[in-house]
Amino acid sequence: MQSKKPDAARLDKIVAEARRAADQRESGYRERSLKMYPWVCGRCMREFTRANVQQLTVHHRDHNHDNNPPDGSNWELLCLYCHDNEHSRYLEADRGAGLLSADVAPATHNPFAALAGLIKKKD
Repeated sequence: MQSKKPDAARLDKIVAEARRAADQRESGYRERSLKMYPWVCGRCMREFTRANVQQLTVHHRDHNHDNNPPDGSNWELLCLYCHDNEHSRYLEADRGAGLLSADVAPATHNPFAALAGLIKKKD
């Protein structure tokens, strides 16, 4: 049985693609933030290791995913749960922003106005 010799050009191409992909990942904001900050959730303070770092997300503080300053000032590391909570709070606040309007008159009824009189009657 003859063994095939590996095609050197093909192997070089595979290695080059792998290196390019690694360089691209490292230049992304996730990899940069993981190098900059300790692997701890910024909200619940849960610590992460290489075994579970995929559960740590990069949250953009101003919710603008195009705002990626080189110093990382718009990022914070959050676990999946805290990250989901942060975005749901943001969405809820955004949905409720238009509910109240200036046309609504303030409440004038005081439900406890006669309470003092009722208490005095019992004495």
